[in-house]
Amino acid sequence: MAPRGAPRAPASARGRIRPHPGDGVPGDSPERAVSVAALTAQAKDVLEGTFPPIWIAGEVGAFTKHRNGHWYFTLKDSDAAIDCVVWSRDQARIPAPPDEGMQVVAYGQLTMWAARAKVQFAVRAIEAEGEGLWRKAFEKVKAALERDGLFDPARKRAIPRFPKCVGVITSADGAAMHDIVSVIARRNPTIDVVVIPAAVQGDTAPESLVRALERAARWGGADVLIVGRGGGSREDLWCFNDERVARAIAASPIPIVSAVGHEVDVTLADFVADARAATPSAAAELVAPVLDDIRRDLRGLAATMAASLQRRASQGRRDLSRVSRDLRGRASRSIERRRDALRGVAGRIEALSPLATLARGYALPRTHEGVALSRVEQFAPGQRFELLLQDGSVHAAADGVRSGEPGAGA
Repeated sequence: MAPRGAPRAPASARGRIRPHPGDGVPGDSPERAVSVAALTAQAKDVLEGTFPPIWIAGEVGAFTKHRNGHWYFTLKDSDAAIDCVVWSRDQARIPAPPDEGMQVVAYGQLTMWAARAKVQFAVRAIEAEGEGLWRKAFEKVKAALERDGLFDPARKRAIPRFPKCVGVITSADGAAMHDIVSVIARRNPTIDVVVIPAAVQGDTAPESLVRALERAARWGGADVLIVGRGGGSREDLWCFNDERVARAIAASPIPIVSAVGHEVDVTLADFVADARAATPSAAAELVAPVLDDIRRDLRGLAATMAASLQRRASQGRRDLSRVSRDLRGRASRSIERRRDALRGVAGRIEALSPLATLARGYALPRTHEGVALSRVEQFAPGQRFELLLQDGSVHAAADGVRSGEPGAGA
């Protein structure tokens, strides 16, 4: 037993085989037997101390995803096999689980599960031949996004031609941010640029990008967003292939231009964004029209509109003159037709007029009140009446009244 006041052994050293001066070698006799836990703990220390973290190559076999979140599999070649484990905390650095039979190289530490004295290789990183794991993870997420219609060109929105404010989601101290700001300032200094900082590489980048997109949506002051970063390795750009980031870009109420890496770099963010630019500088050129070009176009448009108005006014005057002539001609023809019609009516009226009858030698008797007397029974002997002639009237009286056909003898 350790003397009172002596420092206590650290937890990692408890249960280890520790010889005491004068006691001999632990385990060299039944009296000095060591515990199983001490033996396996000592073996674990020796093993991990002997073998530093290394890369090993082999074929994946017996891959299992345990309900506790860890991955278990073997790596084997033609002569040997070793059990491997990927703890759940280390899986964020690996793009996708390896497939059965896949040739990989794995980076990790040879260790021992002391409770069972089981030697295993704790894997921290895996790389497959070519783009194996990266391509697998990429295609898996791409298929899910395509299945949900997020690549459909019909859902993509037009980028505003004349934005007042451009939001930029990228690293606040990265070269991409400085390139975008300088290009927009050179092309069109009237455009406001607001940077919404986010991590653009590493394990925290996907969550940081999603939060930045959500902040931009809540703010709502940008007419268009540029999301991206400058060039880098495949691992550096991988956050833009994260499904959470891709869905957040697709869900944005603000049109988005994806600008990740260089021309050869293609990410899932490019597929779901409303437009893709080869570089951050190209994205700035896409969203910011040159102010001098706008002014020149406006001057040209004003000149075109003025010329068009002049042509329209001249054409209008010609049209008005033609219509006026047509109206005058139509009015003259209409008046002439009406005059001819009136002449015809007047002739018919004149033919039927009593005056015309009088002109032919007839006379019209009527009372002094002007009532025409056209029948014998309207007269009485001695009745006074007026006889209307062509050129005047005669006052007369009826000496007698005789019925019969006109012109018949007495």
